[in-house]
Order: sequence, then structure tokens, then C-alpha cells
Amino acid sequence: MPVRLVAVGKLGERYFREAAAEYERRLKRYITFETVEVADEPLGRKPDEEALRLEGDRLLRRLPEAAHAILADRQGRLLTSEEFAGLIERLLLQGRSNIALLVGGTLGVDSRVRKRADDIVSFSRMTMGHQLARIVLLEQVYRAFTIIRGEKYHR
Repeated sequence: MPVRLVAVGKLGERYFREAAAEYERRLKRYITFETVEVADEPLGRKPDEEALRLEGDRLLRRLPEAAHAILADRQGRLLTSEEFAGLIERLLLQGRSNIALLVGGTLGVDSRVRKRADDIVSFSRMTMGHQLARIVLLEQVYRAFTIIRGEKYHR
């Protein structure tokens, strides 16, 4: 099953890029995985609403039409790692052809992206930088597959 991470902006810091590369490498044992980065809008150059709309356009263009979209957002549903693994496992059992994981930029995501999302999940009620959110999401997807397979990574 293909899984695509569609994220606003690039991972700027080397340690974020290295962490992402490590989890992407691990995930490829279980799934076909791809990361797609869309351009972010420089802060302050445009009104926030316009910047969100433009970033939303880019996210939605790179989202496969038939994909089950999971948005990572602090206003989403708080899940345990086991519950998140259960969500992924249900999608697998339903025969979903692909999954898209969505991460917004500094300003969050446009309302159209929220409406398109099939699930909105949260890792914390705290605000988290979008680069860190990507790493947390990758780790949780990896953890989900180890839980589904009964491997010893998750304790």
C-alpha cells in the first residue's frame, strides 16, 4: 500500500532531515513510502489567509484523489499509539489503495484541507513546530506498523 506524506515546507535543519530519512528508511520495510514537500509562503509577505489558501492549493494538488487523507493538527482527535495503529490497520483491512498524511506549515492549514481530510489526528494539545510534527508523525506511522506486526519496538 502506498503512503504519501504531503507537507508544507522543507525540513530546514540537518537533524530533522536525518530523522526523517531514518524513519522513511524503516517504513519502506512495510510500505511504499513517498514524501512530497510543497512550497510554503514566506511569513509576512501576504496576509495569513491568503498564504494559507495558497499553501492549501498546493497540498490539495499533490493529494491523490482516492487517497484516505489523515491530517496532523493540534485540533484533531487525540489518539494513543495503539489507537493510531488501529486506524492504519482498519484502512489496510478495508483494502484502501493508498493513504496520504498531511502536515501544514507555520500557519497551519486552510479550511479546505480540513474538509478534505478523512481523519484529523493530534499528537498533543500543545502547539508543535511543523518540522517537528513531521518527525513525530513519521515515528508514529513506523510505530503503528510495528504494533500491527507485533514487533518489539512498541512497549
